[in-house]
Amino acid sequence: MSSMVYRVGAGCLLAVSLLLAACVGAKGGELDNRLWKAAAAGDARAIDVLLGQGASVDARDGEGRTALLLATHANQVEAARVLIRAGADVNAKDAIQDSPYLYAGARGHLDILRMTLAHGADLRSTNRYGGTALIPAAERGHVETVRALIEAGVDVDHVNRLGWTALLEAIILGQGGPSHVRIVEALIGAGADVNLADGEGVTPLQHARRRHYHGIVNLLVRAGARG
Repeated sequence: MSSMVYRVGAGCLLAVSLLLAACVGAKGGELDNRLWKAAAAGDARAIDVLLGQGASVDARDGEGRTALLLATHANQVEAARVLIRAGADVNAKDAIQDSPYLYAGARGHLDILRMTLAHGADLRSTNRYGGTALIPAAERGHVETVRALIEAGVDVDHVNRLGWTALLEAIILGQGGPSHVRIVEALIGAGADVNLADGEGVTPLQHARRRHYHGIVNLLVRAGARG
């Protein structure tokens, strides 16, 4: 009889424990969901409250995005600041290999980028194309972002899976205008190899000449470019 009472009692305790765990999980899931929404909307005050209530700062949504990455997508600077101060991982990647650091660099979200650099950004981390944050920043004409990444110490001659460096991508996918001229100038000043060709052996100078980017051509020639 005593053993039966024990088994019934143990079973009840297990059921109660499972119920409590389910309730805690449901509460945590709801808090995390609200945190993601607050981050995307830039509601820094709500983020602070939700974290205090137990929301997980690095919880992932269905696409692997953290609250910080969602805030970065929307360039919500104050939301990102609160999350980073709370310990959010600036290198946490989503399902397509974007992290807050990489995305901020690629999109030219300079304020958030600087925060990630000050809080442990992995300068060697790469996106789904095998490129550092510097390469898409150079392509998209984000002059100050490029300068910030160079100053931080990102490898200016890193080659992505397309066979392109930041210099090559600035020429091949850029528009040859003032922003890209300044970026090429910054990369050259940082010691970029002006003769490092793409995967097919075409040099930066050859690419620039084919596109009639005269300002870039002049910079490359003065820096000793061949081709």
